[in-house]
Amino acid sequence: MTQEEGGLDGLVRKRIRALRLAQGLSLEELAGRAHLSQSSLSRIENGQRRLALDQLVTLARALDTTLDQLVENAADDVVISPIAHGSDNLSWPMKGDPALSVMRRRLTEPPPDNPAKMRAHPGREWLVVLSGAAILLLGNRRFRLETNQAAEFPTMVPHAIGTEGRPCEIMFIFDRDARRGHRETDDQRGNGDGDAHDTGR
Repeated sequence: MTQEEGGLDGLVRKRIRALRLAQGLSLEELAGRAHLSQSSLSRIENGQRRLALDQLVTLARALDTTLDQLVENAADDVVISPIAHGSDNLSWPMKGDPALSVMRRRLTEPPPDNPAKMRAHPGREWLVVLSGAAILLLGNRRFRLETNQAAEFPTMVPHAIGTEGRPCEIMFIFDRDARRGHRETDDQRGNGDGDAHDTGR
């Protein structure tokens, strides 16, 4: 009997088929990996056969994934409302990986001329320039990043970033340690100890 296609059952069946196709596997090839007949696998994908737990475990292994990932439900909150930090900054957590957070910032000032104003802290961060051009100072090196160019670097290296000429918009991704380091920098700036040109985001 055909299973209900509107809920988790239908989602899992679609996921099995999508993973199989994404890996370039035929029904016969995946059935062989999962120790199923080709007709049984076809009926599972088409909703004509009941999903059994032991088969899901075997299929997850054959598709190089885990049972949890195979049966996880669709995210309820697809659209996320970011947190506003003033008029130029927005941030939001990465729900799929709580260790990561994202921030979009509009930069209007060049990076600091004084190396003492560069910051260093544990962690890693990634950035991509959404518009304009940015200057990344990393230790003794200077990088010019144009629209759609990205950078990844360890934040233990003293660093600062600013705009080149007109304002630019940048998307940042921080791991947990990098985000904590920037939060501490933000706190220092709030106490008058930081500099508006540094990398606190």
